This record gives sequence, C-alpha cells and structure tokens, in this order.
Amino acid sequence: MNISSDTKVYVVIGDPIEHSLSPLMHNLAFQRLNLNSVYLAFKVKAQNLREAIAGLRSLNVLGFNVTVPHKVSIMKYLDEVDMQAIEIGAVNTVVNQDEMLIGYNTDGIGALAALKEEGVALKGLKVMLLGAGGAAKAIAFSILPLINHLVILNRTEQKAKDLALSLKERLGSEVEWRKMEEATLHEELVDTDLLINATSIGMYPKIDETPVNKIYLHQEMMVFDVVYNPLMTRLLKEAKESGANIVGGVKMLVYQGASAFKLWTGKKPPIYEMCAAVENYLRGN
Repeated sequence: MNISSDTKVYVVIGDPIEHSLSPLMHNLAFQRLNLNSVYLAFKVKAQNLREAIAGLRSLNVLGFNVTVPHKVSIMKYLDEVDMQAIEIGAVNTVVNQDEMLIGYNTDGIGALAALKEEGVALKGLKVMLLGAGGAAKAIAFSILPLINHLVILNRTEQKAKDLALSLKERLGSEVEWRKMEEATLHEELVDTDLLINATSIGMYPKIDETPVNKIYLHQEMMVFDVVYNPLMTRLLKEAKESGANIVGGVKMLVYQGASAFKLWTGKKPPIYEMCAAVENYLRGN
C-alpha cells in the first residue's frame, strides 16, 4: 500500500487497545476495494479522551471506532448521536462529516447479523442475556422487539435492574432481571431458547473460565458467546458437547465492523474475507 497525502485515515481508540483486530479487518477491506485508506489503533487513556477527540477532528480523521472504556463517556464530545445509540447509551462508531462528529452503535446490528447468518429465528424465543455492560445493552435493545421474553443476569444485580428498567422505559417492554448465580442459572436455563454471553468471562487469557456450568446446557438451546478470543470458548465447547447449537463471537465482531465501514465509506466490505482473516489470525495461521 502506498501512503500519501491523499490517504484517508480511520482509527480505533481504547485502553487497552493492543488486542484489537479491527486494523486487520479494515485494512484488508480497504485493500480489496482499492481504497486509498488506512486504519490504525491508538491507546487513549480516559483522562485524555477529550483532547484525543479534538485531535482526531482537527486532523480530519474521517471515522473511528470506540472501545472500552470510552463507549459512554465519548458521547458528550460528539456533535450528534444517532437515536439508536442514544437509546443504548453507548457509541462504538463515529463518522466525521465535514468536521461534524456523529456517533452510532453497530454492536446490536452485528449481533443480529451473526444470529441471522446461523439461521436463528428470534420470534417467540425466551432469551437469557448474561451481562449488563456496553455489548449487553446494544444486544438487548436490538433483540427485545423481536423476542418473547428477555431475562438479564449480571453479577451486580443493580446493573441488571438498571438495564431492564431502561429497556422498559424506552421500548415499553417488560424485562426480567436477576443476579447471575448458580441457583438462578439452574432455574432459568431449563426453558431458555437462546443463551447470550455478553460478559468477558472466558476471554483470553482466562480461557478456562465459563459463566455457566455445563450441567445446565442442553440440546434444545442455542448458545451465542460474544467473546471471540479464543475462537472456541469453554462455554461454546461445552454447549456443543451438550448438543446445543452455537454461534461464536467472530461473526458479531466482523458484522459490527462491516456496518461501521459502510457508514464511513458508503461501500459494502468483503465480509467473508474479513471473517476468514480474523479466524486465521486467532488460530495462529
């Protein structure tokens, strides 16, 4: 790739950021579409966020992704925020439109696309969502209008309650919340159709951890883990052994990235090549 004064710049900001696979995905897409663009990763500490956003605006960075811990705090530094991102209460994608910074959230879009690709029909399902952080919020707001019943479990029960009440206030839907503990998992998973892990439990390097004891997994359910490193988390391995259908986190990662890419460029990226590149990297190929 030839970098020049005409090269368009896109970035991802977060802390930590060393683990990000977004540069791998987006630079591949730029190359395949012959776009004179480059995507970089910048570590930005929380206390420097305001200055970093001002710098990105001044340097005419045309778009950027936002990851932990900035998805909520960044909103006050933007000129405009998309209505869905306002409902979710978090932004993961920003478009620089003539120096107007506009925030979006593509996490929910990514989750829905990943489930759709695996043939999951959400209508009428009972869904258990583990976690109440940024990813969980985006997924909850996206799937709630499509399903029958949502149960949110979180280790800090108040956070689960806050998310449930926010969903009710903004979407008018009743949502159950409970503390994530052994007894609750045992009780609720018996008739759960779709289990979604939106926590970081099982993520590298703590790959031996799982949010759910395998004795509660069964063949009548689908298990979706948003963790993408490792490719096959302990939760997914044990779900598969129990006869359940599984969906890994790579597809959500790629689809949310593809949605951001389209917001920036107006073009559809090569999704399957992006997915293959991420999977090959995670396999060590």
